Amino acid sequence: MAGFRRKRDEQYPQGGYPSPPGQGYPPGPPPPAGDQPYPYGGPPPDDDYADGAHTGYFAAVPQGGYADDGYGAPAPQGGPQPPEGPPPDPLTWRPLLTGIVFKPSGTFWTMRDYQMWWPALIVSFLYGLVAVFGLDDSRDTILETTVSSLIPYLLFTGVAMVLGALVLSTVTHHLARQFGGNGLWAPTAGLAMLIMTLTDVPRLALALFLGGGNPAVQLLGWATWLYAGLLFTMMVSRSHEIAWPRALAASGIQLIGLLMLIKLGTL
Repeated sequence: MAGFRRKRDEQYPQGGYPSPPGQGYPPGPPPPAGDQPYPYGGPPPDDDYADGAHTGYFAAVPQGGYADDGYGAPAPQGGPQPPEGPPPDPLTWRPLLTGIVFKPSGTFWTMRDYQMWWPALIVSFLYGLVAVFGLDDSRDTILETTVSSLIPYLLFTGVAMVLGALVLSTVTHHLARQFGGNGLWAPTAGLAMLIMTLTDVPRLALALFLGGGNPAVQLLGWATWLYAGLLFTMMVSRSHEIAWPRALAASGIQLIGLLMLIKLGTL
């Protein structure tokens, strides 16, 4: 999975420690003969150092946050801050899918700067193929159709699920931006698409055997919907570095869409 990182990552050289300004570059030419030599071949000190002007670089970085979000805009305040140290490598598809459900916090921090289109598109498409069987009316209609009519119908539902999840996830990203977030579109949309589909798998699996109207299926549907809201809030909060109330508000339209498109027919 190809990835991209934010401007803040440039402060970490290969050794894993922040590089102060002016270091990491070759020293300047030696001073001319007769002049007083200075360390590292640099220019002579001036009076600004005596006045403390050399601390201006560090004063430009706000306490508890980065100087900007990688695009020249101020970093949001009040949101969670990334873990210390250089960003980790992206996860492969298997730990990504399991991590979203079982280790969401670390997974969201790790993948917030990496795109994951292939897992998101494939999982959403496969979910769309099976989701129609979890709806009682759709399942009865499908069972009465021929195989030649069934295949195009399933393909259509799979593509429709991908497009619907992508649109809703994009809306979530843009709302988070409007609320002061600094996240990237591709990672936010990919993670939101995976959250939208993965959290409904338990309800869908039970609905295939018991039917969508079964009370146990309905109860599980509400529980997984609430868990999806928790994951959406956690993901947006970490991807965009905004406080959880704003992250929840940014995810509101997608949560309503998840309820109407997938669960409303059964709940």
